[in-house]
Amino acid sequence: MRRAYQEARQRAVSIDRSSRGRLVVSGSDRASYLHGLLTNDITSLHAGAGCYAAYLTPQGRMISDLWVYELGDLILLNLPSVATKDTVLAKLDQFIFSEDVQLGDVTSAFGQIAVVGPEAAAVVATLMGERDERLTSLAEHGCLRGSMAGSAVIVTRVTDTGEPGFDLYVDAAQIDAVRQTLLSRGVDGADADTVETLRVEAGIPLFHQDMTDDTIPLEAGIESRAISMTKGCYVGQEVIVRVLHRGHGRVAKKLVGLTLAGDQVPANGAAVTSSDESIGRVTSAVQSIALGRPIALAYVQRDFAEPGTDVSVIGARAVVTALPFVAATDLSRSDRTR
Repeated sequence: MRRAYQEARQRAVSIDRSSRGRLVVSGSDRASYLHGLLTNDITSLHAGAGCYAAYLTPQGRMISDLWVYELGDLILLNLPSVATKDTVLAKLDQFIFSEDVQLGDVTSAFGQIAVVGPEAAAVVATLMGERDERLTSLAEHGCLRGSMAGSAVIVTRVTDTGEPGFDLYVDAAQIDAVRQTLLSRGVDGADADTVETLRVEAGIPLFHQDMTDDTIPLEAGIESRAISMTKGCYVGQEVIVRVLHRGHGRVAKKLVGLTLAGDQVPANGAAVTSSDESIGRVTSAVQSIALGRPIALAYVQRDFAEPGTDVSVIGARAVVTALPFVAATDLSRSDRTR
């Protein structure tokens, strides 16, 4: 694990994303249709642009988070799992009336693999026969088409892995060839523990673990990335606006970082306490390689969410810590050669 971690921080690794769900939305009304359902501004996306968003219930609870990419002739939706993909697809289908919108499930048609780390742009550019600048100039969530390993590829810029990099979408039959090509370039696959450590060190919440169908986005702290404060109506907006304006953004619980004393990594679900009173629970925890100690993501009551607050987890002292625990490396360092 430690070797893979250092490769991710200093060079590049690949991450298997086959468990993700993938949908395409086509038709001339695709942007306005999604704009009225998702939390972020979809109609402002031009070809080659994307965004992070959430899909909410009318009560403001999360159905899923997702990544939205406008490719010019269709929109690609990347969802955190096949389960959320199935749920989102069924709900999206319910809201098509007279709009020119077609939905497609391409989860099994596409293979998906991420290449992340400071040399990710150089690696991907070499495999595509591109100049590094075309990739490094992509904005966050930017997307483009090209070719790789003799197959068409969609490339999207990502930051949800804990290190900046790119998701590669290729024909499912070609994903093994892409993986082998990466290995031949010295880009090894990161194991699950390394992937989790990178994610938690970056303070990135994961749906089904740090966020569920009972979560309001404001509790998870994703509003600055996932919610447009200037767009028109979307499903669940009334709840979000009420909390932000009438409640001044105050929610009963908040997702925070915890830095723990000792060497014991708490289990997910472990109680967070103050003066022996339960005030929350851990949702993700790892042994941080960068910090040399256990760290966790946890929901705590809002009165205990201020960085520097002392709490306890499994009998060990813990301190509420501002996120991220560890800043990701700069992708612009991709001019380094392997």
